Amino acid sequence: MGRGRPGAVSDPRAVSHPWAVQGTGGSSAVSKCSAAARGYIQDRFLRLLAGRRRRRAPLIHRGYYIRARAVDRCVQDFLLKTQSLPRTQILSLGAGFDSLYFRLKDMGLLHHTVVYEVDFPNVACQKAALIKGVKELSALVGDTGGEGLVLQQHHSDIVRLHHFYLPGAITFSGDDYKLLGVDLSELPELERTLEEAGLNNEIPTLFIAEVVLTYMETTRSDALIQWAAEHFPRACFLLYEQVHPEDPFGRVMQQHFRQLSTALRSLALYPDCQAQQRRFLAKGWTGCSVMDMNEFFTCCIPEDEQQRVQTLEPFDEYEEWHLKCSHYFVLAASKGMEPSWTPLSPSVTVPYQAGPVGMAGSVPAAVCARLSGISGLRRYGHHSVLIKPNVIVTTGGFGEEDGQHCRVRNVHLLSKHAGHWEAVCVTQSVPDKRWGERLYHTVSCLSDTLALVVGGRTSPSSTGLGMLWLKFPETCDASGPEDIAVELVSPQPAAEAAALRWRHSTTEITFKGEQYLFVYGGRSALEPVLGDWHFLHAPELSCTAIAVEGPVPESRHSHSACSWEGGVLIAGGLGAAEQPLGSVFLLRELEHGFQWQTIETHPPLVPRYSHTAHVHEGKLLLVGGVWFHASSVPGVTVIDLMTGLCSNYVINVEHLEWPLMLHNHSSVFLPDEKELLVIGGGGNCFSFGTHLNPEPVLLSLSSILSSH
Repeated sequence: MGRGRPGAVSDPRAVSHPWAVQGTGGSSAVSKCSAAARGYIQDRFLRLLAGRRRRRAPLIHRGYYIRARAVDRCVQDFLLKTQSLPRTQILSLGAGFDSLYFRLKDMGLLHHTVVYEVDFPNVACQKAALIKGVKELSALVGDTGGEGLVLQQHHSDIVRLHHFYLPGAITFSGDDYKLLGVDLSELPELERTLEEAGLNNEIPTLFIAEVVLTYMETTRSDALIQWAAEHFPRACFLLYEQVHPEDPFGRVMQQHFRQLSTALRSLALYPDCQAQQRRFLAKGWTGCSVMDMNEFFTCCIPEDEQQRVQTLEPFDEYEEWHLKCSHYFVLAASKGMEPSWTPLSPSVTVPYQAGPVGMAGSVPAAVCARLSGISGLRRYGHHSVLIKPNVIVTTGGFGEEDGQHCRVRNVHLLSKHAGHWEAVCVTQSVPDKRWGERLYHTVSCLSDTLALVVGGRTSPSSTGLGMLWLKFPETCDASGPEDIAVELVSPQPAAEAAALRWRHSTTEITFKGEQYLFVYGGRSALEPVLGDWHFLHAPELSCTAIAVEGPVPESRHSHSACSWEGGVLIAGGLGAAEQPLGSVFLLRELEHGFQWQTIETHPPLVPRYSHTAHVHEGKLLLVGGVWFHASSVPGVTVIDLMTGLCSNYVINVEHLEWPLMLHNHSSVFLPDEKELLVIGGGGNCFSFGTHLNPEPVLLSLSSILSSH
């Protein structure tokens, strides 16, 4: 990903400290508890085990929901496949404060199954004391007064939790529940402790490891996987972990875990799902299937359940949700199981295809040197537009302002002088504070001195914002550091209904020689996806009824739209099921109105959204975005509008010091130079924090445009 990259998996500082790893269990329990409180998962035991309650963000709720669904699906499939057998067992590695045993016991699913949980001694000790102190938990284990429940003896230290204790590292022992305090990386000690606790190698055993093995030295986690395969003739292994460390999101993810002193150590040798699958097959497992979480959500969760989760609370972080899902996977390995254990078989008939994307070449990226360190350009969810050949205006979004993360109010101008882009000081009059704090709006330039802002939002639960005129002085491209006054004016509210949306597109078109703005798609607080459109007659912005025929495109938001030959090109977007779309439509002018027309691409366009687009000499350029093909990240796609030929190009970032996030960005095409200026980009990344592209980047397209 570039020279001097911080966060490479070979970094010698990438170590995991036991105290930090132990802390992940408590944080995970709090997040799961929050997800349960909002209705994502049904689990009344989480609040008893979490220790404290704290509301998490919707994005984190979704992350723990998909994790819980994957684990529950595999566990319940194991219990179902083995229900006729006299005895089975589950061994949860690094269980933390997980509620799995209590849920299964409460559901009556442990008639012949013993659950073993292993974690660091002090974590197991804390959990044992917690269970003992909560009647509802101790009653499920079968404690009637303290007999058989526990204390921990680890090495020479004895910590008395109750008046009765068991020797060794067994912290808690019931008839069908054993809680063991032992370091997983010490395999001989683990094996001895499990034997003391009664683990039976000869009966079917399910191993569970949720984001556990990756914190261990890889040689030790490999040894554990191999030991399980060699010592248990009939066994299953469920693994949930991270992948793809070296793409932009993966580097942010790694940095987050390193800062917590919980480095992800297995990623160097096992960077993707295929490598993890090969790992298990090489260590003695005979069957192994693996899915990233985008595939799991699409193929293994029923559509009505998908819709339920998608409507639980206001949500507008689609990019980070899908990127997170492409960087986590669930793996199910087995050996000696009859019938075979296949919990990851798709249960939804929707086809899911996310194989490798063919790349036709590369596009060089370089920092725009004169704009390095310029305040106001670190943002996402904003919009940038060329209002004159040498002037770019950027408005809105979320980013940095005065050293703080916030919704950005300031209008930002870039002006080109002597071949170099420079920032221009701007003063602005704002009629209402809301106007300057919008995300996912559009800006359309109607003249050298006039642009129209349409829609946008403050929060995902807002009703959406209306329209706003931006008026610029005719001298705003003059040389020198003078202040430029930008006037913000609210138009008459005649067409407000068309503007109360975000993640839409607004495109200039012409009809019978008159200028219109075509507002299409998007979403609102009430509708998660819109498929309607409005023709706004410029400059009075009145809605005009114009006939449109042809097959109507699927409703979408976060798509791209470009003016072309008087009409509009619509590409990609996110559909009603929160699935990326790969269609391209042309709305072309007829004598009496317009007609939707499908543009076939060869090969088919890879479905994507949150990209930007431009047209140059009959070629549609799609820049960045998010797709489900985890093997690569979207670069620049060129579609020849005459032949339909579709070519993908990777962006060469070797000269960048930081991961280039090409979603939630804006881009401006400079036709004379055949360059793209990418401004901003990034997002709020799961629990990993806000990540923003620090500097504008120039993409040189001359080689790929001349080759088509």
